[in-house]
Amino acid sequence: MIPPIASNFVAGETPSTALAHVDDLNQQGIGGIVNLLGEHYDNPTEADEDTLEYVRLAEMIDARGADACISVKPSQLGLDVSEELFRENLGRIIDAGECFVWIDMEDHTTTDATLDAFEHYTRETDGNVGVCVQANLKRTGEDLQRLAALPGKVRLVKGAYNEPAEIAYTDKQTVNAVYRDMLAYAFEAFDGGVGVGSHDPEMVQHARELYEQHGTDYEVQMLTGVRERAQTDLAADGVTVYQYVPYGSKWFSYFYRRVRERKENLGFAVRAIVSG
Repeated sequence: MIPPIASNFVAGETPSTALAHVDDLNQQGIGGIVNLLGEHYDNPTEADEDTLEYVRLAEMIDARGADACISVKPSQLGLDVSEELFRENLGRIIDAGECFVWIDMEDHTTTDATLDAFEHYTRETDGNVGVCVQANLKRTGEDLQRLAALPGKVRLVKGAYNEPAEIAYTDKQTVNAVYRDMLAYAFEAFDGGVGVGSHDPEMVQHARELYEQHGTDYEVQMLTGVRERAQTDLAADGVTVYQYVPYGSKWFSYFYRRVRERKENLGFAVRAIVSG
């Protein structure tokens, strides 16, 4: 059972609880990006089990008619076993339903395999797949130029992995400046849509200004349990908002990462204890 403090960040342990959370979000005009927690499997059986659950999840979303999509991690689908297994399992999920599928980005060692898989499947589905890229990686500017020529959506995040300084920007101010520049490029160059994966009010406002300038479709994506009032306010103001909705039995490592990742998340957790 997930304790109350963690349940602020995780939508239960089953697909049903996750989709019930999505139903509540939809009532507030917010969509859901549903993710089964799990990563870095070196056993094909574990990757297959999670793939099967994603297939069922896609079918449930279609049957429910929910405003929801799916987000998967490459290492969860078997990338640590082989790139072939990852791409095979990803294809099974994409083929399972009509809902949109996001491919999360993990550490820099997975970038090429992730982008290659995205390019293959977004062409095959005419854009029913999205991929995440990280502004802190020095290579991402060139990656965005490659992605601009493809259908599908791109989610731009600042980057949460502790990458080596020779391949990544490590200063917060530099990452913020690079993120702003990359958002500007994406709004100008992308036709399929831009996912603004940020809780930073300045970046969210910057995206709104870029939308007014270019008219490019975009959506703001935030996590369950983080700045939820801002999410509802944005949705009420006409901004397309999607909430990242993780669920599953492997909730502890995710919760621990969220609390360590950002100081403000620790504040949310402490307030949950005091008020709970």
